[in-house]
Amino acid sequence: MERKQIKIGLMGLGTVGGGVWQLLQMNRESIAAKTGLDFEIAKVAVRDLGRKRAVPAERLTDRPEDLYEDPEIQVIVGVLGRPDEGRHLLAAMNAGKHVVTANKAAVAADYEALREAAERNKVLFRYEASVAGGIPILHAIEQSLQGNEYQELMGILNGTTNYILTHMTEEGADYADVLKKAQELGFAEPDPTADVEGIDAANKLSILLSLVFGARVLPKDIPTEGISRISGADIAAAKEQGCKIKLIARAAKTDKGLEYSVRPTLLPKEHPLAGVNNEFNAVFLKGNAVDELMFYGRGAGALPTASAVWGDLIEVGKEIAKGAAYDLVVAGGPAEA
Repeated sequence: MERKQIKIGLMGLGTVGGGVWQLLQMNRESIAAKTGLDFEIAKVAVRDLGRKRAVPAERLTDRPEDLYEDPEIQVIVGVLGRPDEGRHLLAAMNAGKHVVTANKAAVAADYEALREAAERNKVLFRYEASVAGGIPILHAIEQSLQGNEYQELMGILNGTTNYILTHMTEEGADYADVLKKAQELGFAEPDPTADVEGIDAANKLSILLSLVFGARVLPKDIPTEGISRISGADIAAAKEQGCKIKLIARAAKTDKGLEYSVRPTLLPKEHPLAGVNNEFNAVFLKGNAVDELMFYGRGAGALPTASAVWGDLIEVGKEIAKGAAYDLVVAGGPAEA
């Protein structure tokens, strides 16, 4: 059987973009055998053309516009990691390209505009990798669990902060020392502000609020507190109470309406999320039909995140092959917050 070719434009070749390229080199034949699709990353947009890279030089450009202006490219993958990436994703949709992204800040900030652009241009918009890395939480919510109404969502959505709190708890280590070690190991950015102050988790919770509760809440409107003021004394006091401190993104329906926050939280040691350690992420959901579920796995990293990107890419490729590749319904419509 002749394989259907799908040409991809990859915006970004950092940690996640490099993982997207690497995964295709590893698994191209097995993906083709399972799907009948031959994926090719035809062009890659990077910031610095002078750096030596695994991608052939003739496929590189420093203009993201070259990707979505190319008539042969069908899908744009957005992994630049820049706050302004949303404008490129919108431009790609307006040019008739399907879009897959891992950029949680862009999705959280421009969610409605991106969904509406997908519907208007009859293209697909997928963003599984924007929340919890390799954990397929968004697909589960939008597909397998869509018959539920939800009462509660709790998540450990940032691996950096979970790594720091784990080592403070298990080793009695000082916050500053663990942060430095996390940076040395690549678990924390040189500027860790977005992670340790809860901003990254708030971006992800904003996306989850849209899908789980149909509530559009911008990250800046989510009450957010990070872990930079957590001390050894706080950790010790939690232990005395039989608890652990975790940075928890939470949303729940209450008598007062939908409440949501990101903040350090005391969890009893028997709570499922209390056993999630190091750089791992987890999402705990309670639905009125399915009751309690927990999704667990690697929330960041090149290949785990690339796994989620490729899940979306393969789904989009299958729809292209069927000639049915467009979004009709905007998910996460307005709801009372």
